[in-house]
Amino acid sequence: MSGSPEGDGSASPTLTVPRGTLLRSRVVSDVGTTLSRALDRGLTGYATLVPQETLLLSGKARGVLTFEDGVPVLAYNTVTDSGGPDALAELAVPGPYRVELYAVDRSGLAAAHEEESLRVAPDAAATELADDADLAEWTRDAAPGERLRDGDDEDDAVAAFLADDDRIDAIREQARAEARDRAAEWGLDDALDGSAEPDGDDADAAAGDGAVSGGAVDR
Repeated sequence: MSGSPEGDGSASPTLTVPRGTLLRSRVVSDVGTTLSRALDRGLTGYATLVPQETLLLSGKARGVLTFEDGVPVLAYNTVTDSGGPDALAELAVPGPYRVELYAVDRSGLAAAHEEESLRVAPDAAATELADDADLAEWTRDAAPGERLRDGDDEDDAVAAFLADDDRIDAIREQARAEARDRAAEWGLDDALDGSAEPDGDDADAAAGDGAVSGGAVDR
């Protein structure tokens, strides 16, 4: 399976995995069903995830999620060539999903699993796609220690960035300057005069919840 046609000029890594043995093909309303099944059987392989609304609306979300011993490793959108957390975000849309689950020999995924830019945290799929805290905890418990350390390192890097007030202020100031320059080009200077940033409470209230809600499962 290849996620990007040859010669398309894309700079994004392309996920290539063998076809594998089809274990299950279903339309499900909750991806957590598939994640739980993969974890319960310690699956090494992958799932293809196609939100049904993308079929109806010509959307751009057809995902591949790989597993090693039941724990998610890589996420990839074969339409947009996005990988890792970006691919999960594109797949986090309301169900139902057409899901196919495949088993693959460990050696068949070894090369793909070396591509760090496509990796996701062990519990990310359970959180982003299924909105299931218990499944996320179960997945973390099953994940190898080095996978959890990698995820903690990423969290530490994000926390360090958010704690760097000077850097954030500089980014905000640059964004304001660029906005004013653009407004001047478009003759919209007056629209920015007297504008104010929302305070923390307003910003929190404006933030949406992009999680997928569960529902009845077609077993």
